[in-house]
Amino acid sequence: MKFLIVTYDIPSDKRRNKICNILKDYGTRVQYSVFECNLDDILTSKMILRLKEQCENHTDSIRIYQLCSNCQRKIKIIGMGKISEDEKFIIL
Repeated sequence: MKFLIVTYDIPSDKRRNKICNILKDYGTRVQYSVFECNLDDILTSKMILRLKEQCENHTDSIRIYQLCSNCQRKIKIIGMGKISEDEKFIIL
């Protein structure tokens, strides 16, 4: 699994909402234009493909940062919020 920070700056409200909705399928919104995602390679590729389909290269900016497990342990949060974790599932 990869721990990814996805940030975006999209001037168009319509495209910004589409980008946000895509990211909600893959991670947790931690700030207005910032998501944390725990994804395997396949889901990471699918997310990137969907984001590229919506991105206007001349006006939009989407950045994806991958943090190693050592870097994840060094994350500091000031104020409200917590570090996103994988949801735990029980299969019955």
